[in-house]
Amino acid sequence: MSLIQQLTNGLEEAGLWEKEITLGRNEYLKVKGSTDTRLFYILSGSLRIYFEDDLEEQILRLGYTGDIITALDSFLTDQPSELYIQIIRKCRLKVTSKAAFLQYINSDPAHLNIWLELQSQFIYQQMEREKDVLIYSPRKRYQRVLARSPKLFQEIPNKYIASYLRMSPETLSRLKKS
Repeated sequence: MSLIQQLTNGLEEAGLWEKEITLGRNEYLKVKGSTDTRLFYILSGSLRIYFEDDLEEQILRLGYTGDIITALDSFLTDQPSELYIQIIRKCRLKVTSKAAFLQYINSDPAHLNIWLELQSQFIYQQMEREKDVLIYSPRKRYQRVLARSPKLFQEIPNKYIASYLRMSPETLSRLKKS
């Protein structure tokens, strides 16, 4: 059983999922300037977390079935976030509050250990993504992401994957064909 499954099952057993919500394609779970410290578990569907710079949208993370997501900056600081969380494909999500979540992970050293290990995995994933964007050619970025997350290409439309990989949709299409 994965760490995410252990964590979400534990939250379920403790009755800490406050509700389940469904959002349709292109709806927003969170918009820029809002504070949202809730934690979400994606039961089905997909979404993107992004911010806007002067020129375009910059996708930071893509989420799909089985992922835990949050507006991490807001979750950590309790401050407004520059992030948007937008639904790509109709999503069913379980929701818990930061307070309930923190109470749960601090109630048992085993819960805390699961959370710390998940954080380590998230940090490592972010480092790998930064290496991809800063160091590697588009071909190498594509190959590395495909090796790390083959499910991404089944769950997320190509235009969002291309943006996430910092390449044009045409470049991604050529790479997938070769």
